[in-house]
Amino acid sequence: MNVVSLHAANPGPYTGAGNWTYLIPGDRPLLFDAGAGQEEHLNAIVSAAPNGPSLVLVSHAHPDHASGAPAIAARWPSAHFTKMPWPDQDNVGLAWAPVADGDRLESGEGVLEVLHTPGHAPDHVALWHAESRTLFGADLMQLGNTVAIPASNGGDLGAYLRSLRRVQGLKPTRVLPAHGPAIDDPLALIDHYLAHRHQREVQVLSALEARIETVDAITARIYIGLNPQLGPLARESVLAHLVKLSTEGLARRDGDRWTLLT
Repeated sequence: MNVVSLHAANPGPYTGAGNWTYLIPGDRPLLFDAGAGQEEHLNAIVSAAPNGPSLVLVSHAHPDHASGAPAIAARWPSAHFTKMPWPDQDNVGLAWAPVADGDRLESGEGVLEVLHTPGHAPDHVALWHAESRTLFGADLMQLGNTVAIPASNGGDLGAYLRSLRRVQGLKPTRVLPAHGPAIDDPLALIDHYLAHRHQREVQVLSALEARIETVDAITARIYIGLNPQLGPLARESVLAHLVKLSTEGLARRDGDRWTLLT
């Protein structure tokens, strides 16, 4: 399919080299994700679609995906903006038109289906192009890294695993992610992710069995020698696993202490 990859020019400790956004040209250009408002990104949009996007679909409310929407709206006032609602986070000053799971969007490359794929964020959506078996994956997966599950800010590991299995069932041949290069063997990556999360759960259970009861202590046991800059992400990952175990009736929380239920 004809897709223009546009870099958002927003490198950083949590975005890595920065985000990719994707423009599908045509009579009514569709832009997937809004970036962070960098002038370089806006100029890239001009090069791909001189009259700007007709529709901007934002995958979720995290700033590296949504905060560029006001700059796009200022440059192209006729553009329409849509995303799945997350009322606590949809605060960039735009009136978003709501999108829902199963919605079908017309584009210059045919129909794209909105897939609600929560886990990384409760409002996270991907776009599915069935004809080419291409998924616009946003933060669902990326080569070389696992995906952060910010359990203290809307992340849900159980939902994320269900989202991966849903996409697995579609058998995509290509995934265009928000971070990193295109994924040409997404099913192998999903298998790797599922195995990795199972292994991490075993480690968390082992820590609880050893009566290691706090998130920080479990994190220190599992992530030996971790770069301190990545500590908060590791802690969120451990918390996400603990919350999942609690939801499944395998662990219990008492203040900042977690215990294994047998």
